[in-house]
Amino acid sequence: MNAAYAARRDALVAALARADAPVRLAKDTSNLFRDRAEAERARLDVRGFRNVLSADREVGCFDAEGMTPYGDLVAALLAKGVMPAVVPQLKSITIGGAVAGVGIESSSFRYGLVHETIEEMDILAGDGRVVTAAPDNEHRDLFFGFPNSYGTLGYALRVKGRALPVKRFVRLEHVHHDDPTRFFGNLAAVCASTADFVDGVVFGPREMALTVGRFVDEAPYASDYTFENVYWRSIAEREEDFLSTADYLWRWDTDWFWCSKNLYAQNPLVRRLLGRGRLNSVFYAKVMRWNSRVGLTRLRDRLLGLHPESVIQDVDIPIERAGDFLAFLLDEIGILPIWICPIRMHRRDARFPLYPLDPAVLYVNFGFWDTVRTREAHSAGHFNRLVERKVGELGGIKSLYSDSYFERDVFWSIYDREAYAALKARYDPRGRFPDLYEKTVLRQ
Repeated sequence: MNAAYAARRDALVAALARADAPVRLAKDTSNLFRDRAEAERARLDVRGFRNVLSADREVGCFDAEGMTPYGDLVAALLAKGVMPAVVPQLKSITIGGAVAGVGIESSSFRYGLVHETIEEMDILAGDGRVVTAAPDNEHRDLFFGFPNSYGTLGYALRVKGRALPVKRFVRLEHVHHDDPTRFFGNLAAVCASTADFVDGVVFGPREMALTVGRFVDEAPYASDYTFENVYWRSIAEREEDFLSTADYLWRWDTDWFWCSKNLYAQNPLVRRLLGRGRLNSVFYAKVMRWNSRVGLTRLRDRLLGLHPESVIQDVDIPIERAGDFLAFLLDEIGILPIWICPIRMHRRDARFPLYPLDPAVLYVNFGFWDTVRTREAHSAGHFNRLVERKVGELGGIKSLYSDSYFERDVFWSIYDREAYAALKARYDPRGRFPDLYEKTVLRQ
């Protein structure tokens, strides 16, 4: 075992033992998009747990500490000629966060969500133990129950995951559609092919594009979307493109998909003023949290007589109902563009109780992130509640990293109250970590 990691782990265990109040993490970044009521909690400093411990191309695995950002993890693995099997879209996402939450990307149609690519974890539990959880050991209940628990069962201090060999470039084919039925039909067909990556974008009711990526050793050119050019715009304009593998993995980070428009960062002049170093998810998240504190956009909306509601959601819908959900989004919510990413469970014989997916079903992740502004006032969470109800009607499930408004009984009918209660009793009997419903819905 790595001696420096062991020392950090033991120091954190001692800090938890000294803390007599409920605890939370002290860390520099977060990719949660829900405001919280600040409560008196002891803080566990995990900022030092951001080291890549090993990467083995031959065995096809990596070992990294839980607070390691994917930006660092990918850089270390690419130097060895491999990548994590699923790389979430933003450099600031941590490996531990992607497992405790729900990490997804364009390889998920083949390898599932991030937590399905993990082989074992060291988890700091609420009872003060650090347990190594694996799918075939005495802590298998925690291994399968940890995804979607959001730090309410424990914190991943070390994660061992699957690594895949890469080539130098990725060739992209952008297949344009003007009909949702054909678009989702093409999506299903491509997911049965030998493609390495699959995702898509809905630009409008009659404008959508499916992007199919394949590794290649050579490329006639490599596009650069890290400064002056905007990747998502290129999808609508091109039929073919080539990126270096690193630039492909971070193609969405430069503009936070398309959300950098809220900072006017897609304006060429503003873009140059910001400079290449500020065009990334880390900078945007800092600005967003500053605005959340000072309320600049809230003041603007109030002066304009607008009623804003943040609708930042990722939901997974069975592909046979994907057209129905898209029609609902376009009619009732109105946010565009929409990210489309197919998912199929990789561990067909596994069950993750807090994020249950049917292994026989191909799901479509819809990512839509913006503010809905209306002249008419609505009750709190009006549009988010519409989304939650529609997802339930269509047999889907939604991530919990942002605002949720479920009634308690509805929430626990989705996210397996019985399994969660058993895990809580075994690994956090004193309630040192918050309850999942309280944290993700009540935001306490």
